Amino acid sequence: MRGLVIGASGQVGASLGEQLEAGGHTWVGTYAGTPRPGLRRLDIADPQATRRLIEETSPDWVFCAGALTHVDYCEDHPEEAFRLNRDGPGLVARAAAERGAGIVYYSTEYVFDGEGGPYAEDDPVRPISIYGQSKLEGEEAVRQVNPRAVVARTTVVYGPEPQGKNFVYQLLRRGRAGEPMRAPADQISSPTYNVDLAAASVELAERELCGVYHIAGPDILDRHAFARLVCRVFGLNEGSLAPVSTAALGQKAARPLRAGLRIDRARATLKSPLRGPEEGLLAMRKALDAAGP
Repeated sequence: MRGLVIGASGQVGASLGEQLEAGGHTWVGTYAGTPRPGLRRLDIADPQATRRLIEETSPDWVFCAGALTHVDYCEDHPEEAFRLNRDGPGLVARAAAERGAGIVYYSTEYVFDGEGGPYAEDDPVRPISIYGQSKLEGEEAVRQVNPRAVVARTTVVYGPEPQGKNFVYQLLRRGRAGEPMRAPADQISSPTYNVDLAAASVELAERELCGVYHIAGPDILDRHAFARLVCRVFGLNEGSLAPVSTAALGQKAARPLRAGLRIDRARATLKSPLRGPEEGLLAMRKALDAAGP
């Protein structure tokens, strides 16, 4: 298989590259912001650049991991959110279809309202933020134009990643600096190890499985409980971690509070493991220790 990984500089995209190589596949990756060695720059909202890249690389599958994921920023910049999370992926999906390629589009639990989770793939969607709405419309745009489309919904993704931006890295920086840490105790979700998400994505493509899949960790817990696990696995001072309400954080965009993703379909279909948070965090710590400072 030849893969094109859009957003290969991020935590999902970088792990996708590793998993493709591990499976004996060839791949090309892109970045959108800071240049990364070995990757090609792409603005996915540029139709000419997108078509040109897909023609040049001739992929069998495009993994569309690039997105605008800063939830509060999206709330203040809706045009940019829809350009990068809906319009760009729609262009990619159409260009891929014109070349006979499939596409894996990464979406989120934020397409749900968080009033009745955890959610299965066929549960009614009702986003309560610009970010969630842009991702839902991205799902629809991709599926409308590409018959070989996969929508992989996920959430609270963590694990080793080149930019060190995810929730676990944020806790590690604050905890190791002796700074106080806070985490909402009323946001219930499904922490997902990025390596498992990438492996499951590659398996979906290898097996030509299309449609909507929830690819997430198997355990449903709140952010504070997850943060406590981070402290234990990485040896941070748990006493410096305080639970707070989401309302106390004063965030611009509404969050789905009682969310999480049911993964029955993925577990019944895929061989790739989807590890719980403790096992995933232990694997992350092992990977970071092996990489060194």
